[in-house]
Amino acid sequence: MAKEPVRRAVAQNRRARFDYFIDETVEAGIVLAGSEVKSLRTGQASLQDCYAAEKDGELFLVNAYIPEYKQAQLFTHEIRRPRKLLLKKRELAKLFAQVSRKGVTLIPLAIFFNDRGFAKVEIGVARGKKAVDKRETIKDRDWQRDKARLMRDKGGDA
Repeated sequence: MAKEPVRRAVAQNRRARFDYFIDETVEAGIVLAGSEVKSLRTGQASLQDCYAAEKDGELFLVNAYIPEYKQAQLFTHEIRRPRKLLLKKRELAKLFAQVSRKGVTLIPLAIFFNDRGFAKVEIGVARGKKAVDKRETIKDRDWQRDKARLMRDKGGDA
């Protein structure tokens, strides 16, 4: 029986699954400064309004918020700097080909630490939802919540 990898989520982009259809996900490494890693371990990062973009054949995480680490007074980092993402060349080529299609973008879904303690970013290949699709998502979510509530209440009587 294979051991399930441990993922300690530091930051999640919960809005992404509401605003986009996620076609595929990719796990990428991220280049961080020491104070950024320490700050991530406190769990105060945010992926709101964040995206992944290509620049000079490399992939960067743009506009991710990692707050300053207070104890690193001399060696602090820039809060919203572009951070390089680490992927194999074949994966990069595949992602760039998908992004070149109309309406497809790369959205970070989560930052987490894997079982070896390395910071990773889960990137989603996403297509934007229209207002109709978002209403459908809300309707499905409400139905799932009501269904769970009904099942819970029924289970208590039997």
